[in-house]
Amino acid sequence: MRRKSPVSAARAWKKSSVKEDSEMANLRIKLVKSLNGRLEKHILTAHSLGLRKIGQETVQPDNTQTRGKIAKIGYLLQVTEEQ
Repeated sequence: MRRKSPVSAARAWKKSSVKEDSEMANLRIKLVKSLNGRLEKHILTAHSLGLRKIGQETVQPDNTQTRGKIAKIGYLLQVTEEQ
């Protein structure tokens, strides 16, 4: 029979520090420039945000992961805050 490893204190802390979706602000992100001829990494970053065509919009949570993606391909995007 397999034994489960004990839950580490760091893991418990990470779970407790996550904010609920209702408390976090959202970002409305719109793709305003084409992905043609861009670096493959930048295309994949746009796809991870749910953007595939010019003019397409998506709403993403305002967190460090989303901010990092925006910083990487910000020259292709228009970003506005939502509440």
